[in-house]
Amino acid sequence: MDFSLCGKVAVVTGVSRGLGRAMAIALAQAGADIVGVGYHGMGSTKAEIEALGRKTAEITWDLGNSDDAGQLAQQCIAAFGRVDILVNNAGIIRLSAAQDHTMEDFDAVMEVNLRSLFLLTRDIARQMIDLGGGKIINVCSVQSCRGGGGDAAYVASKHAVLGLTRAWANEWAKYHINVNAIAPGYMVTDNTATLRTKKNAVAAIDAQIPAGRWGQPEDLMGPAVFLASSASDYVNGHLLVVDGGYLNC
Repeated sequence: MDFSLCGKVAVVTGVSRGLGRAMAIALAQAGADIVGVGYHGMGSTKAEIEALGRKTAEITWDLGNSDDAGQLAQQCIAAFGRVDILVNNAGIIRLSAAQDHTMEDFDAVMEVNLRSLFLLTRDIARQMIDLGGGKIINVCSVQSCRGGGGDAAYVASKHAVLGLTRAWANEWAKYHINVNAIAPGYMVTDNTATLRTKKNAVAAIDAQIPAGRWGQPEDLMGPAVFLASSASDYVNGHLLVVDGGYLNC
C-alpha cells in the first residue's frame, strides 16, 4: 500500500509522448488521476489512462512562454481541485558547438527547462503547503552531473534544475513536501533522435553503458511511482539515476 496513489492527483508536463507518457501511465496504474500538460495536449496518453479507469484533465500549453506559468498552475489546480504530485518532465534540447550556440537557442532551452519549471513549481507548491504536503519530481539528466558536449544550454539547465531540487527540498521539507529528481541516462526519445543518427557517437555511448542498451521510457515507470508515493516519504533532495550504469563508468 505504500506505493498506492489512489485518491491522488498528479500533474505531468510533456505528457503526450516519451518519458512523460510512460510516467503518467505508471502513476495512473498506481491509482492517480492525471492532469496532463503538453504542447499538443495529451495525445493518445489520455485514452490509455482513461482505459485504466482513471480520470484525466487535458491542458494544451506552450511552456516556451513562462510569463503564463501562473495561469497554468491555476488551471492544473482547478482541474480536480488539488494537486498532490507534480512531475516536471517537459524539456527541449538544442544541439550545437558551444562557440556557435545562439542566444535564441540558449533562451529557448532555459525558458522551457528552467524558467517555466521554476514558476509552475513555485505556484503549485503554495497549494501543497496549504494541503499539508505533496510530492515534486523534477526530470534532470545524467548531464546534471557532467559537462556534456554540444549541448551547453541543456547541460546548464539540467544542472540548475538539480540545484532547485535540492534547495526546494531543504525549504519545503517542513511542509511535508518531498522534492526529488530523476536523472535518465541515454534514452530512446524524440530528444535523442538526431543523436541516434550519428553512428560514431552512438557506438561511443554504447561502450559506456554497462547494461548494454539505451533506456526506454518504461524504465522510468517504477522510479516515478516510488518518488510519488509514501514509500519515499523519507527521501528528499535525492537524484535517482536511471542510466544502466552509465555514470559508473
